[in-house]
Amino acid sequence: MEKVKLNNGIEMPKLGIGTFMLTPDEAENSVYHALKNGYRLIDTANAYVNEKAVGRGIKKSGIDRCEIFVETKLWPAFYEEDNQIDKTLERLGTEYIDLLLLHQPSGNYMYAYKLMEKAVKEGKVKAIGLSNFNETQIQEILETQEIKPTILQTEAHPYYPQTEMKKFLAQNDIKIQAWYPLGHGDSNLINEPIFTKLAEKYGKSNVQIILRWHIQENNIVIPGARLEEHIKDNIDIFDFELTEDEMKQIAAINKNKRYYEGTPELVASYAQIKPDLNGQK
Repeated sequence: MEKVKLNNGIEMPKLGIGTFMLTPDEAENSVYHALKNGYRLIDTANAYVNEKAVGRGIKKSGIDRCEIFVETKLWPAFYEEDNQIDKTLERLGTEYIDLLLLHQPSGNYMYAYKLMEKAVKEGKVKAIGLSNFNETQIQEILETQEIKPTILQTEAHPYYPQTEMKKFLAQNDIKIQAWYPLGHGDSNLINEPIFTKLAEKYGKSNVQIILRWHIQENNIVIPGARLEEHIKDNIDIFDFELTEDEMKQIAAINKNKRYYEGTPELVASYAQIKPDLNGQK
């Protein structure tokens, strides 16, 4: 598994399993099968309401905790609750979190960021970062907070490669992590002729070509999958390499198209919803 070094010196796998939209049972099974098939990065969030299941999947795998990179996200409705990081640790069944992100730039995220910094100093969290923040909001964090974010988790795929954002992040030594890496499963994206052509050349699937593109774009990528077959296929992308010309051909299909169009007002409104974390299985 290829890794990337974060700005605090910690190494993070470049590919992991995502658990967005997975039920607790699905999340537990996906995490278990992912770890058994070589994955070492697991992504979840308060709002996914499956952190307990992720913790069970980790324990069920029998893999030493020190070998697994666990990432989760604080939801805005909990940003001002001083004990929420401890509760997150309890749900995951772990003594520390490798990477903790603020899920949305809503609510009192500056207070929440300070809580994450405190957790780093206490050894409860190894690295901190942001999700769905824009350049202005990231710059605000950089100018006012003590610990630099290591990661921005955001929508990125061949139709929306985040070219300008990646330039800004590179200037500040912040890595990008892609959600919706396959364009939310859009068949138009997945079946672009360039991916079909390259899949035939390399003996891979179109999805594997797209995931390989992410790796060569230096995107950390967390595709979700329910079936073990797909979990195995998604990690089977490290035995070939796209050429520079092929990367340029993929760059040419950029449509500047996002699949998530949440306005600031919409984000602020739904971010106040509190998931029933106490009731999760």
